[in-house]
This record gives sequence, C-alpha cells and structure tokens, in this order.
Amino acid sequence: MVKRLVPDGLWQLFQRVVPEVPSRPQGGGRRRYGDREVLAAIIFVATTGCTWAQVPPIFGPSGATAHRRFAEWSKARVWAKLHRLVLEELGSRGDLDWSRCAIDSVNMRALKGGS
Repeated sequence: MVKRLVPDGLWQLFQRVVPEVPSRPQGGGRRRYGDREVLAAIIFVATTGCTWAQVPPIFGPSGATAHRRFAEWSKARVWAKLHRLVLEELGSRGDLDWSRCAIDSVNMRALKGGS
C-alpha cells in the first residue's frame, strides 16, 4: 500500500525537500517511523477524507504520529516545495498542459473607504 500511494518517482522528489531528521541529544526513545510510511498515511488521509484517528495500522505509524509529522512538514513548507518540484518535473518532460488550468481568487470589500 505504501509503494502504491508513494511511488518511487514521488519518493525521490520528496526526499529532496523533507528536512533532516532531528537528532535526540539524550539518545534512546522509540525508533522514528520512516518518512515514506508517514507520507503514505498522510496521502491516505488526504485522499480518503478519513480522520487522523482512522489511519489503518497497515501504514505503521499511528494517525497521531502522521498528524504530528504533517504539522512539522507544513511548518517547514515541505508541501509548497514539493509542489514546485512536481511542476518543474512535469514541465521539463512536457507533461503540463497550461491550456487547461484554473485561476482562483478571493475578493473582499474594503470597509469604511479603505484601500
């Protein structure tokens, strides 16, 4: 299931943007789950709409672990960096069709004569 959700090509790109594993100066503790398994659990939650608590045990890490890593990676802007890499990779292969894209915006009314 992990390799299906995180194929080798995506995994190679992801490894370029994921931060280094923080060291534990005191040593010991539980072994940290692998990033690929956690990424698969995050993708599972994102694509199925389930909650973090519903992450099946086949991934290894719990939903709480996946959520903590999601928050850690979000703070490190991993998703924006990965998005950029995916677009660059697809663009370099000629696999992007920019004639079919959507642009989204938000408009807000300026209250009390604001600019």
